[in-house]
Amino acid sequence: MRILLIEDDKRLAALTKKVLEGEHFDVDVSHNGDEGVEIALRSVYDVAIVDWMLPGRDGPAVAQAIRAARLSTAVLMLTARTQVEDRVAGLYSGADDYLTKPFSYDELIARIHALGRRVGGVGAVNTWELRIGNIVLDTRTYSARRADRVLDLTKTEWTLLECLMRHPGQTLSRQFIMDYVWSYESTVQPTMVDVYVSYLRNKLSLPGYQDPIQTKRGLGYYLDVDNA
Repeated sequence: MRILLIEDDKRLAALTKKVLEGEHFDVDVSHNGDEGVEIALRSVYDVAIVDWMLPGRDGPAVAQAIRAARLSTAVLMLTARTQVEDRVAGLYSGADDYLTKPFSYDELIARIHALGRRVGGVGAVNTWELRIGNIVLDTRTYSARRADRVLDLTKTEWTLLECLMRHPGQTLSRQFIMDYVWSYESTVQPTMVDVYVSYLRNKLSLPGYQDPIQTKRGLGYYLDVDNA
């Protein structure tokens, strides 16, 4: 499950990221509300954990931006505010759940799983598995298989497959794929997308099965659900 943590307390953010990654979540961190919204709009996350008080946009404004963009990302608001009216305001802004500080990490993890079940994912059998056709991706173990064969993927190939599976049938530009797979690394060139698509196609190639990755010339790539 992919998590976006937007928290300006850098020590708390670092600790929370470490705890969540220990539970096999894939976590990206932002310390600013405006930057957090930009990241949320340019990638795909199952859950956004958003602090109420942030530089730039505050937590409710971040939640509103995510909802305005019609993203499926669930929003869990963190705040030290305990008044009922504050919780109500947070929920009305677009948050799906609310957790007051200080919080237990056990409770945070339980709420993330609950939000994952509530929101669901494309082809999800559970909160950690993506399934489209005969291709299955396990986000806990970073493993993948097609039909009965386990796919020996590198982390980059696995993330590329995840990107395509979270947008089935949608043509994704090379820039979008670069941002998703390489997390804004400035040294990555668009030609790397073509190289890794070729690698992934080779590993998905099985006797009797068609190539699920299709090319839209000049536009990008998409996962053909009918061929998956």
